[in-house]
Amino acid sequence: MMDLLDFDQAELYFDEPLAPEIARLIVAAADNYGSEEAESLLLRASYLAPKHLMVLVALYRYYFYQHRLEDALLVGESTLAVVGQRLNFPETWMYLNEANLGEGVMRSMGLVRFYLMALKATGYIHLRLGNLGTGQAMLEKLVELDSHDRMGGKALLEVLDQSMDNETDAERSARWTNLH
Repeated sequence: MMDLLDFDQAELYFDEPLAPEIARLIVAAADNYGSEEAESLLLRASYLAPKHLMVLVALYRYYFYQHRLEDALLVGESTLAVVGQRLNFPETWMYLNEANLGEGVMRSMGLVRFYLMALKATGYIHLRLGNLGTGQAMLEKLVELDSHDRMGGKALLEVLDQSMDNETDAERSARWTNLH
């Protein structure tokens, strides 16, 4: 049985070597947080190292904390693709299964955990943007793969279920009308 919270043997995303130039760009972006310069520094880092996990995390966090959820969603989806490719996962998270996860753990437990956290984060952003079906499906996939709920996907699904239960028929109808 694998424990997704076992960090003893896991290489983490920030353990991956980072070129000094890219590291300087990320530090400069942090120093200039909140300014337009911060975004341009992160975008330059992304241009130079588009598949580096530290760059993806920095860009994701920047957009997320700036409440630019559409941009954060794009970075989250890109992160799933990059990490999924490294783990030899199916091209889309929808086809991921326990066998894929087991094979991924043999490559890197840290990357599997990172992928699942990116899946949770991307699902959460979908929910925040009103893409309830996609967000729910992503979180259900997370819970399916993380049967011990180490990543905390069940709590998000419970909040979603409660909000759906509390929604009136008129609100539900209006939401669906706006979606179609």
